[in-house]
Amino acid sequence: MAVRPIRLFGDPVLRASCAPIDVIDDGVRGLVQDLLDTVELPGRAGVAAPQIGVALRAFSYNVDGVIGYVLNPVLAEVRGGPEPVGEGCLSVPGLWHDALRYPWARVTGIDLDGNEVILEGEGLMAQALQHETDHLDGMLYLSRLTPADRKAAMREVRESSWF
Repeated sequence: MAVRPIRLFGDPVLRASCAPIDVIDDGVRGLVQDLLDTVELPGRAGVAAPQIGVALRAFSYNVDGVIGYVLNPVLAEVRGGPEPVGEGCLSVPGLWHDALRYPWARVTGIDLDGNEVILEGEGLMAQALQHETDHLDGMLYLSRLTPADRKAAMREVRESSWF
């Protein structure tokens, strides 16, 4: 299919709560292929459907050389206390701040055949699972910053060349 352009902060699709995928058809198969193609580019750990303009519950990931996807993901479990971890977002280019994330996470969902998918991990995988499921709930990582960091990040957004 295609590498799709990434929607940037300010686009309303990034603030929308995404609809579940009720029917797996050619459109959903195409969406998954686009998500996989788009996440394969260097420096990308995940891409959520709203980041490519589609308000459906799906995301792809690319962590430690493992590329995959999940439909209708739900953040089922987190472990440990939330810790500050350096994070950025393709939809907020050029910014890097410490977001509060749990060190371990599990997401459940389905694949294109309707089979259950369980993704879990620590470190970057845990961070990606939380980051991408946030996107599907209309939340950007900026909401996971401390108030002082959020204020600084919003100033950076306003001063950026892409905003």
